[in-house]
Amino acid sequence: MSTRSSTSRLLAASGLAVLGLSTAFAQPGPGLGVAIAPEDAAPWDISIQPNGTGLPAGSGTAAAGEQVYAAKCVVCHGVAGAGTPNDRLVGGQGTLDQLQQVRTIGSFWPYASTVFDYIRRAMPFQSPQSLTNDEVYALTAYLLAENGIIERGATLNAQTLGRVQMPNRDGFILAYPQRSD
Repeated sequence: MSTRSSTSRLLAASGLAVLGLSTAFAQPGPGLGVAIAPEDAAPWDISIQPNGTGLPAGSGTAAAGEQVYAAKCVVCHGVAGAGTPNDRLVGGQGTLDQLQQVRTIGSFWPYASTVFDYIRRAMPFQSPQSLTNDEVYALTAYLLAENGIIERGATLNAQTLGRVQMPNRDGFILAYPQRSD
């Protein structure tokens, strides 16, 4: 067999391989699933921006949140958010520049809307996303009041929560600019 013949076969085989790959990539896919309609996706679109855009209807106060906390949170986060067995939620202000930092909602978190978003998505641990919007607003109000960030009598809702200024708001460098909507 000549070298020219071997080279021709190699080029032909390579061409067929490329053609086969391009045909494979041109296929529409395995035919799994269907496109989802916007109204079907809406219940899953629960993202909240730092400025509060995307917050749902509802409201809550620290007094109401204290009751929800006692019923659904104290077993994991301790009395008044003191921690044990899980994360401490209250205190720690002024410790971020120390070796023994105490990272809590009041000392570390940059946005109040993130507190709401996290509670709504992930708490309580044993049954996430089981709280009503009013319960989440109330828990957020309770934790912010316990950290001295809002007055105990304040009512949090979609209009007021985004305006809460967290103590460590300027403690982060944003990798991406914030949306203004």
